[in-house]
Amino acid sequence: MATDFKSIPVIDISPLLAKSDDPKMAEDLGVNDVVKQLDQTCREAGFFYVKGHGIPDSLLKEVRELTCKFFRLPYEEKIKIKMTPDAGYRGYQRIGENITKGVPDIHEAIDCYKELKPGEHGDLGKTMEGCNQWPLDPPKFKQIMEDYIKLCTDLSRNIMRGIALALGGSPYEFEGDRAGNAFWVTRIIGYPGKSCKNGLEKPINDVGCGAHTDYGLLTLVNQDDDITALQVRNLSGEWISAPPVPGAFVCNIGDMLKIYSNGLYESTLHRVINNSTKYRVSVAYFYETNFDTAVEPLDICKEKTGGAKIFKRAVYGEHLVSKVLTNFI
Repeated sequence: MATDFKSIPVIDISPLLAKSDDPKMAEDLGVNDVVKQLDQTCREAGFFYVKGHGIPDSLLKEVRELTCKFFRLPYEEKIKIKMTPDAGYRGYQRIGENITKGVPDIHEAIDCYKELKPGEHGDLGKTMEGCNQWPLDPPKFKQIMEDYIKLCTDLSRNIMRGIALALGGSPYEFEGDRAGNAFWVTRIIGYPGKSCKNGLEKPINDVGCGAHTDYGLLTLVNQDDDITALQVRNLSGEWISAPPVPGAFVCNIGDMLKIYSNGLYESTLHRVINNSTKYRVSVAYFYETNFDTAVEPLDICKEKTGGAKIFKRAVYGEHLVSKVLTNFI
């Protein structure tokens, strides 16, 4: 369970990445140091910054700049890729269309998912079938975002190898039937500043995204360098700010990893409040299990928590669809 943490640690994962394809990576002292840090922060906060991740800072900035350019377009242009059920809930949402616990969020977004072919997962996947909707303006938006998503997928897989070691398993514990064909979600998000109108009056101090936990295994957040808006709740109920660390991702674990770990690791509540006068962008990448995976506590984690399952089995695709169907106006 989360502790009364007051800040979020920074972890340099470069030693882990250097050995990520080595079956004997667990014997490396540098890897062991990273694994210990991952274990501690996943137990205490469920949030950490990742540096030394190998994705160029220039690409992180380019992704944010393209996002900002899109959200600056007139509403009539953005609505050309409007999210609909027929598109598998992919596409653009205007401000207030995303709902968290019954309350409209003050942000706009493009939602993207790993594309599912018709019938690929039977009735389970029917809701999410479709192709992502990418704008033609700005130019190269689709190409750059897809390249970026691939890099985030590879990075997340490697971080999960470190987390697998932290839990006492093999580095490949979360591959194969669990996440060898990992589903992913990407939300490209814009949060108006206090003075912004952008199609909807924004009350001062209104919530950009309400308190929630993430659905899957691991989240990578690429946020603006100069605006502090992300907040994480500790055990005492205090909201701890997660200020930007230039060149680093904010990383947090999700509901499926909490189940796999049998509660050893926490999927921590977090929210976004943009009290700046500036428009803020954030690109959140979510690394998930295979779509049809039945998630249940790992045996190695049950042993550490007294031998019993604390959490019930959950099918990831069912969990995602239930959230998607109740998350929009």
